[in-house]
Amino acid sequence: MRDFYGVTLDNPLMLGTSQYPSPAVLEAAFRDSRAAVATVSLRREQGAGQAFWDLVRSLGVHLLPNTAGCHSAREAITTAHMAREYFETDWIKLEVIGHDDTLQPDPFELVEAAEALCAAGFKVFPYMTEDQVIAARLVEAGCRVLMPWGAPIGSGLGLANPYGLRNLRAAFPDLALVVDAGLGLPSHAAQAMEMGYDAVLLNTAVAQADDPAAMARAFALAAEAGKLTATSGPMPARDMAVPSTPLIGKAWL
Repeated sequence: MRDFYGVTLDNPLMLGTSQYPSPAVLEAAFRDSRAAVATVSLRREQGAGQAFWDLVRSLGVHLLPNTAGCHSAREAITTAHMAREYFETDWIKLEVIGHDDTLQPDPFELVEAAEALCAAGFKVFPYMTEDQVIAARLVEAGCRVLMPWGAPIGSGLGLANPYGLRNLRAAFPDLALVVDAGLGLPSHAAQAMEMGYDAVLLNTAVAQADDPAAMARAFALAAEAGKLTATSGPMPARDMAVPSTPLIGKAWL
């Protein structure tokens, strides 16, 4: 498993903590999937109180606070500093939304915030599109993990631009890459991992499932299967049929 700012994760599944029908269901989803990372929102935490915080800490996972809902670099930077103090971690999932309908990140504000936060010692996980130019700017800013979207947040569309995601993976072979957002089915997670991505992050597909714990487990198995596929050397696709049975020894009739 790839290095995430000095941390090696034993499970490529990262889960969000919002929209679950109850705290007990949230806990079951994490326990059954053995997800390694939990994303938490400073705004949700402040509203949910100590009980929710105690539950999240009891899961024994790495915390990844986020700046969900921020629309400017200034707002995201302020939120990140508050999150670091509250959650006592330098990890921050940087979200700076630029479009209200697609929840697409604002690339200019995102880079500006990443530069400021990296300079302040944060370990930044930027939520971005698959744009390679923006990725290069974020790496120059100091980001060692990138989190391109699969599709718009909460859409469940899967990997909308596999071409772009493959190119991004090829362009940054030594960087930890996480597909974040848009995953709706476990097969989407497997596809991302088969491309060589290092982890997947999702929330709605699990939290809104009829059985969130079972769905979380399905995503964990799919991500693991995809990772094993990527490391086991899958055969190349061919346009022509090739017999799987050798022709040597075949009787000539």
